[in-house]
Amino acid sequence: MGFIHSQEKKKIEIEYAGRLNVDEENYPGAKILTRDESQQVHIIQGSIHMWSDKAIYYGDENFIQAYGNVHLVQGDTINMTSKYVEYSGFTQLAFASGEVVLTDPNSTISSDTLYFDRVKQQAFYKDGGTVVKDTSGTITSKVGRYYMEQKKYQFVDDVKLVNKDATINSNYFDFYSDTGYAYLYGPSTITTTESKTYTEKGFYDTKNKNGYAVKKSKIHYDNRIIEGDSLYFDDTKKFASATNNIKVTDTINHSVAKGHYAEVFKAQDSLFITKRALVVTKQENDSIYMHADKIMVTGKPENRIVRAFYNAKFYKSDMSGKADSIHSNQKTGITQLINLARFSSQDVFSTKRRPILWNIENQMTGDTIHIIANTKTEKLDSLLVFNNAFIISKDTISKEGYNQIFGIKLTGLFNDDNKLRKVDIVKNAESIFYARNDKQELVGIDKARSGSISILFADGDIEEYTRFNQIDGSLYPESKYPEKEKRLKGFDWRENERPLSVEDLFKDDEPVILPVIKGLEDYIPQDSFFDEELLERVKQAGQGFIVNRAANHVINSMGSFNNILKSANELDASDWVVGNLTVTPNVTKGPDDQKTADKLSNKTKNGGYIYQAVPNLTGKFKFSASLKGKGKVYMHLQEVGKDYTNYKIETINLTDSWERHSISVLKDNDGNNFRVYLSQTSPSDEIYVWGAELIEIPDN
Repeated sequence: MGFIHSQEKKKIEIEYAGRLNVDEENYPGAKILTRDESQQVHIIQGSIHMWSDKAIYYGDENFIQAYGNVHLVQGDTINMTSKYVEYSGFTQLAFASGEVVLTDPNSTISSDTLYFDRVKQQAFYKDGGTVVKDTSGTITSKVGRYYMEQKKYQFVDDVKLVNKDATINSNYFDFYSDTGYAYLYGPSTITTTESKTYTEKGFYDTKNKNGYAVKKSKIHYDNRIIEGDSLYFDDTKKFASATNNIKVTDTINHSVAKGHYAEVFKAQDSLFITKRALVVTKQENDSIYMHADKIMVTGKPENRIVRAFYNAKFYKSDMSGKADSIHSNQKTGITQLINLARFSSQDVFSTKRRPILWNIENQMTGDTIHIIANTKTEKLDSLLVFNNAFIISKDTISKEGYNQIFGIKLTGLFNDDNKLRKVDIVKNAESIFYARNDKQELVGIDKARSGSISILFADGDIEEYTRFNQIDGSLYPESKYPEKEKRLKGFDWRENERPLSVEDLFKDDEPVILPVIKGLEDYIPQDSFFDEELLERVKQAGQGFIVNRAANHVINSMGSFNNILKSANELDASDWVVGNLTVTPNVTKGPDDQKTADKLSNKTKNGGYIYQAVPNLTGKFKFSASLKGKGKVYMHLQEVGKDYTNYKIETINLTDSWERHSISVLKDNDGNNFRVYLSQTSPSDEIYVWGAELIEIPDN
């Protein structure tokens, strides 16, 4: 009785009433208070002050009903207005309805119905509401709960936040009104002028306009889509970054960048990506794959430039290459393979580091290589090699023979099949060719020097060549050709470096150890507002109808906290199985005086039914529902399957008034599921149902 004793010190007091009446016939044990011309009825309990035009006060039960322009104030923290309020001084639970507006220093809640628990300092709505938080915006949802001490909201179902900078849609949304922090769970979108973010677990700072997303997340940035295990975005800086398993799609230029860390600067239209960085660009009916330690993509869509730094490689079905750095300009169609200046000519590795290009059977190297493509047809056009140009192709028959050409500069032309057709080497040209006749018999080895040389290729083989300003040259039988003369100075056959697939681009890379993504915990559903602690308060307050009136109102409208049934007040939901009946939802007022009761109508001459199956349970259970209408209805607790044994059945004669009906059963561990079941036999029956409930009754 400790709870009751403490509550006796907090009796509701009448501070002012213009008139006081008694109506024992309609309001037994109550005082009817009404306002006068000077002011409203004024009620006080502790720090609670409430004003209204009219009030019904049950003094013994410490309970009041307030009507008309109700205004409730708690200290300097809560200010609530509505058309109607029920309040129990024992349970300190209030129910408000009719244009309810609750404000505190941080935010404003609006709803048609609202529950306020003074003990827990929580407010709750379940049939739609709106929360306004200054610069953070306006939030709407079907279900909302406000934890006043933590300044925290939990929103459920059709949640939407709108402010001047962003619109957020989510299924589950936790919001802290003092900081403006929002936590999103389930399918959610954040739409701003700069981006649109999708996630199923994320965070957004409504004040600073930044956030992150960590589950099935995507950011849409104009013409880019960013995906990754963890995404961060800052709309004030027009910046986004991604970590682990990244994919950035360019929707205009049909390219995809992959890696394990990326940064996107929207204002600069740039992308930086590293950790197994790969850019894939679709070209004609083929794709070019470019890989390096770091890759940057900059420029507007019509002038994109790709820069790959350090150990850069690319692969295409008919061409591949390797260099310290690769630059590709999509507007000009020029791709540059560059040897970085850090490698001097005295460096023993500088030869290895020279850019290299493979096309069909030809290997080409030089200090710098330019590949030029036709930007309209996306076909290869020409090739330029600057300084130390060297082209090598293996003789198609001999195992150790190599055709070689060296000079200062190389110019090449490609045919329509992207194969090297013509090569001109100018200035100090040197060559070694394995000359063959029409029968592919080796005629000899041709070695010469000239001012320049022009070669025609066919399917990778030398078809013909012409020397200009030849200095010397001889054709030797292979047997008389000195072995040491078979290689030009600087010869370096690097076939083992040639990428033959996309996977080969990564074969020299060190393993990447991905960081562990930390951040948001999984969503934890909120406990029931009508939890055991609240129900214990109701129990201790007494068992009389009026004493519990406010508590009964909200608890019955929600169903008990341990209701086993799903969609208890939505008989048209998929959790219920309906046969030969039509369910019309929310067709009339239920006992809660709200339009929440469903109607069951028979649509055939046969009997109709509605049921919900529940898992195999053992123990004592009670099935109850509020019913009214005309005719009869049968209430069952029934076995599912086998012979459909009725554990319990009751015949109910319906009346025009709501009545609560229930049946109880002790179910043994028989291994069978069971179901709650309502049935009727006559097509003329008219049944209204509200507050279906199945609860387990404790043994004690």
